Amino acid sequence: MSIPPRPDRKKPATRASQPPKPTDERGERLQKVLAAAGIASRRECEQIVLEGRVEVDGQIVTQLGTRVDPQRQAIRVDGTQLPRIKLQYYIINKPQGVVTTSRDPWARTRAIDLAPERAGRLFAVGRLDMSSEGLVLLTNDGELANRLAHPRYGIEKTYQVQVAGDVSQEVVEKLRRGVRLAEGRVQPERVNIARTYKQSTILDIVLREGKNREIRRILAALGHKVQRLRRVSIGPLRIGDLPLGEARPLDHEELRRLQEAAYRPQPTATGADQIGEKSAGQKQGGGHSTQTRSTQTRYPWKKPRTAGGPRPAGKTPRPRGGKPKTDVGKQKPAPATGLGRRGRGRQQPSAPGTPKQGRRGRPR
Repeated sequence: MSIPPRPDRKKPATRASQPPKPTDERGERLQKVLAAAGIASRRECEQIVLEGRVEVDGQIVTQLGTRVDPQRQAIRVDGTQLPRIKLQYYIINKPQGVVTTSRDPWARTRAIDLAPERAGRLFAVGRLDMSSEGLVLLTNDGELANRLAHPRYGIEKTYQVQVAGDVSQEVVEKLRRGVRLAEGRVQPERVNIARTYKQSTILDIVLREGKNREIRRILAALGHKVQRLRRVSIGPLRIGDLPLGEARPLDHEELRRLQEAAYRPQPTATGADQIGEKSAGQKQGGGHSTQTRSTQTRYPWKKPRTAGGPRPAGKTPRPRGGKPKTDVGKQKPAPATGLGRRGRGRQQPSAPGTPKQGRRGRPR
């Protein structure tokens, strides 16, 4: 018995399939807002949006990635409006041995476990490895968290690093120029010597983007082991005298200065930052640059070449598909040796009257 297909529902004429573009760039992806509200998982919320079951300000939304502001816009799922979530902001002084991940299969102490239970669902902004300590911001404001953690917005993070041995000014200059790691050259924003002891040195290091264990790796590359690493500030937000392992909510002034730093207008791209956009020659000829941004930045003397243009002299185009394949029919079959899989098999029977030979070809 065949099941008849489900008839398509006709949408009301007063509703549009897509919401109008918001006037403010702030906002979170719709499926992320639904998942944060506890509707379903992220993947299930994407399917709910594609089925046309979500309305934003009275208009049905079926496009994934639509940005909404749950504090200003009315969002309904199957006709039920989502409750407005109160945004929470907490600062904690993370001790060593605490992880910043939200889910830990080994049941270790998490940073979100240090916040009070009444705060609800929170997540950590950025990451701080288990061996480090210091400032961690907990919030449920996804847009602010993205602007504080993404390197595109250039929010500075300051660290106090205690390293073994005496750090010379030459090592400090190498740090300022940058250290090459496996993923490329890493260059801190600022490096200064704060204090010097008999067997250790304290450095103040400022980063705008942080890779996995970046400070420990660049100092180890220069021969200095990190004994203690502590984050003291994120932008204008400082840890102050907050005790280790304690949490407190942000006051209005701290939140205002943090939002001003996160939402300040970004400078326009000039020079090398515009690489990747269409150049004047591309607009006229319609070609695309074959060199990437990293190549043009590292080799500024090389001129970008457009597709379809003349190739440099002395270089011939390589045929597609790699090396030409040989004709299988003209290949001569290998002579039968009678050897086994591992090269030691039974010898071929010899003609009658010929002396038998040993394994090394000598007559017996």
